[in-house]
Amino acid sequence: MEDQHIPKADMEAVAPPPPPESPASLRWAILRRSLLRRPSSSAVPPDHPSELRTKNVSRKKGGGFNLIPCHPLDESHVVEGWDALMRAKDLADSRDVCIFYKLPLEIVPGLVMIQRMEDSLDLNDFDISRRYDIDTTGLVCCWPSEDILAYFCANRPHIFRSKRVIELGSGYGLAGLAIAASSDAQEVVISDGNPDVVDYIQRNISVNAKVFGATKVKPMTLHWNQNVDSDVSRTFDIIVASDCTFFKEFHGSLACTVKSLLKDSEMSEAIFLSPKRGNSLDKFLEKIKENELNYELVENYDTRVWNIHQKLLSDNVAWPNYDSNHCYPLFVRVTLSRT
Repeated sequence: MEDQHIPKADMEAVAPPPPPESPASLRWAILRRSLLRRPSSSAVPPDHPSELRTKNVSRKKGGGFNLIPCHPLDESHVVEGWDALMRAKDLADSRDVCIFYKLPLEIVPGLVMIQRMEDSLDLNDFDISRRYDIDTTGLVCCWPSEDILAYFCANRPHIFRSKRVIELGSGYGLAGLAIAASSDAQEVVISDGNPDVVDYIQRNISVNAKVFGATKVKPMTLHWNQNVDSDVSRTFDIIVASDCTFFKEFHGSLACTVKSLLKDSEMSEAIFLSPKRGNSLDKFLEKIKENELNYELVENYDTRVWNIHQKLLSDNVAWPNYDSNHCYPLFVRVTLSRT
């Protein structure tokens, strides 16, 4: 008997419904969507069932706790104090966007940052990740912990007065830029191990140079699994980092880097904001102890952050799939051991 051609539409009409999608398969769908960027004409509508399912399973939420409000800029926006470099039409990469972040300060209006559009990773990014033994998370977005770290630091400028500060694993550098803009720090170094990310850091420093006052600000390529250069070893008063403890294979090198960078002073400290992520944070703290460093772990470290956290725990609409284990960063203060 000859095969009969059945129209695709008719086959779909009689096909049984697909089995329920597991969280794992939905997260793979998020990765696939990032790698296979579709032109806008064929993009899936945001209210499509497949988009809603992946949104609900994702732990990432743009804006996070919304402590530092932000909005994209385009050619129609002009922010006083910045030159043409901040305009979207001047961006070199079609995947880039300009985002304006409003700092919680009256003296500094905010920061203009150049970053990738969300869901715009490609295979070249993963090739760089393999070549340099780094991850690509810094290119994805400004993560919720970074939002909180920037807010926390901008509201406590006295901590950084006359200090040398370095941000580790900074991504686009929101927290480091916020420190430089809001405080009288002597110097702020914004570092990451991904050379593509460091390029963005340099551009963001250039765009916001007018708001740093006398504070020196510079980027740095810093791999935690390599020895710290002698010219920066033991020279920093304060280290800040957010969401840098997820990958367990980097725990030992990250702890060593902290010890190598901190100035030998009773006042030097490292400030980490990181969710538990299962036992990941605990494993990192074990490495901190193995490197003869002290730490203090605080759950409620800022009233506003804590209140938002409590609200999100009881509200399934504001942040779908919010879970304190994955989303709420704990405060860790690391200091040198004294004998």
